[in-house]
Amino acid sequence: MEMTHLLERFLEACRVRNYSPRTIEDRRDQIRLFIHWCAERDVTEARQVTRPLAERYQYHLYHYRKSDGDPLSVGTQSMRLVAIRVFFKWLARHNHILYNPAAEIELPKQPQQLPKHVLTAGEVEAVINQPDINTALGLRDRAILEVFYSTGMRRQELADLKLTDLDPERGTVMIRCGKGGKDRVVPIGSRAIAWLEKYREEIRPELAMIPDDEIIFLLQTRRPVSVHWLSALVRKYIDQAELGKRGSCHLLRHSMATLMLENGADIRYIQVILGHEKLDTTQIYTRVSIARLKEVHERIHPARDKRRSGDETS
Repeated sequence: MEMTHLLERFLEACRVRNYSPRTIEDRRDQIRLFIHWCAERDVTEARQVTRPLAERYQYHLYHYRKSDGDPLSVGTQSMRLVAIRVFFKWLARHNHILYNPAAEIELPKQPQQLPKHVLTAGEVEAVINQPDINTALGLRDRAILEVFYSTGMRRQELADLKLTDLDPERGTVMIRCGKGGKDRVVPIGSRAIAWLEKYREEIRPELAMIPDDEIIFLLQTRRPVSVHWLSALVRKYIDQAELGKRGSCHLLRHSMATLMLENGADIRYIQVILGHEKLDTTQIYTRVSIARLKEVHERIHPARDKRRSGDETS
């Protein structure tokens, strides 16, 4: 049977197993890329896919260059290969093929890279103060920035927020169907709540449609904000602040986690707030946070009280 037809069966099985719609769409896109690559080589049926062919696809991903000349990131390569492994594992389990040709593909090793930039508390405030709060959309943008910084949530999580998810009395916000389809409750600061309430009372009624689906953040077109729109918005205000640092929504997430750690927060609390399944993912912020390391260095380094030769004043 052709892989295009089997793909639809596989995606239906994912729906039955309650995979999130976002995961299903990602899998569809990733596997379609492989199917298209195979079709260019006159391979259209799943039984025609061999282990050497799967390995050739891995080499193709490694050598592929985007329109700007950059290679695919290791993360992107891994996601596409994982999708292929899962797809063929399902095909073999349900007897559509005799064996899984992608079973032994080794994923590329993920580099342990630190975030390129992290903002200081003062720099975050400079970014947050960029929107013109005397305008309706500026006030909405200020509320968006405050929520990102206070909660550290992902952009899709913010785009999906509904009015009923906010609990001002308890100072919490419910994030529904976050990464991995998991719900979590995270704290939100009083300042962010104040800006959210101001936006909800003064601006949102003019943007909401009837019937109201209760999505909190809306565009002028009355539609919910999208993840790509959020990235462009935050990037604009970061550039506008002229900090010499680039980034978008994730930069605020990184900065919040790092600053909380520097202020004494337990790494496990940060893990819960960020919604990381594994503590190893959160541990990266212990390497970004250098404030306490610098304090120890200045206190005990043998050269702390010595002046460099030539610096002595007469």
